[in-house]
Amino acid sequence: MSAEKIPYKIYLEESEMPKAWYNLRADMKNKPAPLLNPATHEPMNAEELAGVFCDELIKQELDDTTPYFDIPEEIRNFYKMYRPSPLVRAYCLEEKLQTPAKIYYKFEGNNTSGSHKLNSAIAQAYYAKMQGLKGVTTETGAGQWGTALSMACSYFGLDCKVYMVKVSYEQKPFRREVMRTYGASVTPSPSTDTRVGRKILEEHPGTTGSLGCAISEAVEKATSTEGYRYVLGSVLNQVLLHQSVIGLETKAALDKYGVKPDIIIGCAGGGSNLGGLIAPFMGEKLRGEADYRIIAVEPASCPSFTRGKYAYDFCDTGMVCPLAKMYTLGSGFIPAPNHAGGLRYHGMSSTLSQLYADGLMEATGVPQTAVFEAAEQFARVEGILPAPESAHAIRVAIDEAMRCKETGEEKTIVFGLTGTGYFDMVAYEKFHDGKMEDYIPTDEELQASFDKLPKMD
Repeated sequence: MSAEKIPYKIYLEESEMPKAWYNLRADMKNKPAPLLNPATHEPMNAEELAGVFCDELIKQELDDTTPYFDIPEEIRNFYKMYRPSPLVRAYCLEEKLQTPAKIYYKFEGNNTSGSHKLNSAIAQAYYAKMQGLKGVTTETGAGQWGTALSMACSYFGLDCKVYMVKVSYEQKPFRREVMRTYGASVTPSPSTDTRVGRKILEEHPGTTGSLGCAISEAVEKATSTEGYRYVLGSVLNQVLLHQSVIGLETKAALDKYGVKPDIIIGCAGGGSNLGGLIAPFMGEKLRGEADYRIIAVEPASCPSFTRGKYAYDFCDTGMVCPLAKMYTLGSGFIPAPNHAGGLRYHGMSSTLSQLYADGLMEATGVPQTAVFEAAEQFARVEGILPAPESAHAIRVAIDEAMRCKETGEEKTIVFGLTGTGYFDMVAYEKFHDGKMEDYIPTDEELQASFDKLPKMD
């Protein structure tokens, strides 16, 4: 089918929505390393994880052989409020760049939470409700996960306690108010609300916090409060499983028009966005059915893939969580207070880390001023104000499109636009006023953090 016949927005029919999540790990020859008990360094089993996570989610977390998990009807009915989401051909951006590249983006911001996070939030809230729990605890960086989870908990009548990274709590007050509108309690982290929070404040007075800090507090609150469990918006295998709806819909939409992408790009903080987008494409690559160039984009200020160590590390700053083998900057690493709050995590999904270690995908780090330049350029021609996190993918998509312009290659580029930036106007203001800084950690700073990685036998 000719390019002229491909519409600006490709919508699937409601009947074409995925009926099952795809478990990428089932097709991986080298499986992700297991979570380890921090005391014994032995793989954690379901019984050990039961005090932290919901029972059904533990099954999904530990299963690396079942290729598909049926999506419960109640979750699919909820999805219908905002899914299928559109796959957009960026004709206007292509024209502006004068590139022969064909650019598509999967837009996940067309729901009240403003991002893809709702895909997993509603699933995790559903399983908590089915287990008869009173509520859940979580952390949030930029606030998109916290917003999504507060919506999902409100839908199922669950209590929701959110620990929000302090710098984002202060930078994005309106995101906080959306969470409160949906009934969640929101606490800036680190806080005096938990033992681990008080310890972090004592060791790092005046800290702006990190996702690692907030995770520690949320886990402590869940494990010390009867009837509660902890839920997480990224990193975990179960989250990448739920987010596979993004990639499954993307591939189905492209297949409708006979389009095969050459390059697939996603921003990477913990891995939910990227992992969800690439899932079915990476599955084909693993099975030898097709090949794609897959690029993870992260902040230069928090470069887990590009400058981190592939090692077992704590998932949280307070060192109360299991050990995960991942690309990490060290659980004690506190990133600079950049404006891509959702990407300020010290580690990366163990699934994506294994794929990266195996050379099946590549990664690049970009400074935030370059990210906001791309965000503004995109907003002016495509009419969507992107979240800073998603703008990392936009930056590299534009760079790849310009490379096509130089070489004359007509490559097809697909990227994930998984959030809107309407609560990020303080960041846009600093960019416009020339007050945005591009802090990049030194090798010495990273080494000091690496030196504190757990000593493994």
